[in-house]
Amino acid sequence: MRAIILAAGSGLRLGRHTKDIPKALLDLNGKSILERQISLLRQHEIHEIFVVTGYQQEKHILKGVEYIFNPKYAETEQLASMMVARTKIFDDVLIIFGDIVFDSQILQQILASNDNIAIAIDLDWEKSYNERPDNPKSLADKVLIDRKKILQISAKVKPLDIKNQQIGEFLGIIKLSINGSKIIIKKYEELERSHEGKFHDASSLERAKLVDILQELIDSKIDIFPIAISGKWCEIDTPKDLERARKIFQNIDVG
Repeated sequence: MRAIILAAGSGLRLGRHTKDIPKALLDLNGKSILERQISLLRQHEIHEIFVVTGYQQEKHILKGVEYIFNPKYAETEQLASMMVARTKIFDDVLIIFGDIVFDSQILQQILASNDNIAIAIDLDWEKSYNERPDNPKSLADKVLIDRKKILQISAKVKPLDIKNQQIGEFLGIIKLSINGSKIIIKKYEELERSHEGKFHDASSLERAKLVDILQELIDSKIDIFPIAISGKWCEIDTPKDLERARKIFQNIDVG
């Protein structure tokens, strides 16, 4: 098992907090977001860790990880950053957003999945938005699930009044098996050769997020499975998110 952490973005919504530092290096009670992620991965015997950088990449100086620079970070999105590291996607792999904080319980639940392509989701997601006034629910990457199978993933997902369906929020963690890695790389390279124009919710393939490629796989009849998590986690997009994360994780040490 290896991990690829996507940490290329500039974190504009954090204002002064990211003026001189990448978002993934923001301090969270004595350790950066990235340090917390790396420590947790190592506790679970994941030692091959790759970090995709972009904004202020020279500030990334942690040892024991391999950095991969996305030279087009300012004009591309999550999917392009992931594919900068495509040569590392050939085994069991975790793809992790560089702006999320999560506890050991969540990582254990994710690692227990045996599916080819599985994503971590929070079915109790709406509660957190009561504490995130700067983040409307409409912006959340929502996941529509029917009988443990994902039907749709997009910020535009709307509730359906069907008994067996549920809506969760995508945490920003994907687990790929060896076959899952092959599937997602093959699909992307097909698109790279032929796709033009808008791509799902993105204006182009270059500006696509991970949810866009996941939806493309679903539309291609490739199964993607949810990992319903329980545990503490936070996404950090705004100063209030950062303050909230510091409170939630103030007594959770990752070593």
